[in-house]
Amino acid sequence: MPRIEPLNPPYPATVGRALRRWMPPDVPYEPLTLFRVLHRNPELASRMFALGAGLLGHGLLPAVDREIVIARVTARTGCAYEWGVHAATLARQAGLSTDQLRATTETRAAVTDTWLPHHAALLDAVDELHDTARLSQPAWDALRVHYEDAQLLELLVLIGWYRTISYVANGLLIEEESWGAPFPAR
Repeated sequence: MPRIEPLNPPYPATVGRALRRWMPPDVPYEPLTLFRVLHRNPELASRMFALGAGLLGHGLLPAVDREIVIARVTARTGCAYEWGVHAATLARQAGLSTDQLRATTETRAAVTDTWLPHHAALLDAVDELHDTARLSQPAWDALRVHYEDAQLLELLVLIGWYRTISYVANGLLIEEESWGAPFPAR
């Protein structure tokens, strides 16, 4: 059970409208537990929606690159909840295979042959930022070969955003969604 109880239907009209905005149309399940917990503080949820929706729906990074980054960040933070949500939905839609998703949870040395060079650069950047909160010049240079300045800015925000989401989900002890992909055993 999460540390803060998620809202359950019937939702107040304003919350119901907000939750519908957070979910893709015609999904067969309730709004995510994380969203329903965040709406215990509707003002905060509203502010978070703007950035989260912008990164997912209006970003400059290709969807597959975005989902590799999200999977790696959530794997490195041990956030089975968010990893499973993306692995079951957006990562699959972006074209990531089961093996690639599993590889995001493994050490970099174990998955060297799995990734194209620009995807390997993304993984290395996530790992460096996770481990040191800094990005070395070689890691930056590896990214610059493949991405423009606007994409690099977005990448850094994306990495930080999903670390924040992981902290929230892990800190609240949010359990994996029943339909989410199971987090691979390490």
